[in-house]
Amino acid sequence: MRVSSTLLLALPALALAEDQIPLQEKVKGWFGKLTNAVSSAVPAAVPSAPVEATAAKVAESVQHHLTLENWKDVLTKDLAASAPTTQDWVIYINGGNVTCFGHCGNVTRAWNETVALLSAKPHAPKFATIDCDEEPVLCNSWSVGPPSIYYFTIPKPLADQSAPAPTVRYIPLRRNATTVETLKTLIVDKEYENTAPYEGAWHPFNGALAQYNLAVPVGYILWGFNKMPTWLPMVLISFMSRSFMNRRMNPQPAHQGGAGGAAPAPGRQ
Repeated sequence: MRVSSTLLLALPALALAEDQIPLQEKVKGWFGKLTNAVSSAVPAAVPSAPVEATAAKVAESVQHHLTLENWKDVLTKDLAASAPTTQDWVIYINGGNVTCFGHCGNVTRAWNETVALLSAKPHAPKFATIDCDEEPVLCNSWSVGPPSIYYFTIPKPLADQSAPAPTVRYIPLRRNATTVETLKTLIVDKEYENTAPYEGAWHPFNGALAQYNLAVPVGYILWGFNKMPTWLPMVLISFMSRSFMNRRMNPQPAHQGGAGGAAPAPGRQ
């Protein structure tokens, strides 16, 4: 009913178009105005749930799910691209109730719609996701958290297997203010270039932790600390400080041996 009433209201306005405009232009303008009228009416009549479900299915079909075991192979073994080209990867880091406290839904919806729109674009980047609830060690080994974007530019190796270091940019996202337009501006309009490339110790490919094979062990350690109950560190600190104070208040007597004799008994001069 809303669509038909809007069209009825639009038709009289269309009839008042200028008589001097050529017929072909009149028809084009008429269809244009009619389309605008329908577009303004349809969103009020059609629920958004089917659109979200469709976008989620399209995104699921084109994006890769990264894990601790597969992420390096997925990002670097692309037979479709030949050296010395580069491959751009946009990685959406999300989470659930544990790592995002249940507040990533809005960003995930915007991400799914963006991927569905951009996946058909020529020369589009590749898309991947990491769920930090399911892959906490990987997220800790990269020192990243949801919701955020990790933009990778990965050069393809040459014949001798040499290649420049991948460029990575870490971009946090606002939970309640990220929209399709936000991500479109970030990816298509290349706003990500305003973020300086990260070159620190947590760089997934050539940071100090990765070079010395410490990224995964450190990821496990940080994950273990995060799983630790909040009261346990306080108990340990209290126990250690009490032991230290007891040693300070009751120092052990120094044992002094004579020239070939036994040490004097405590309390004797």
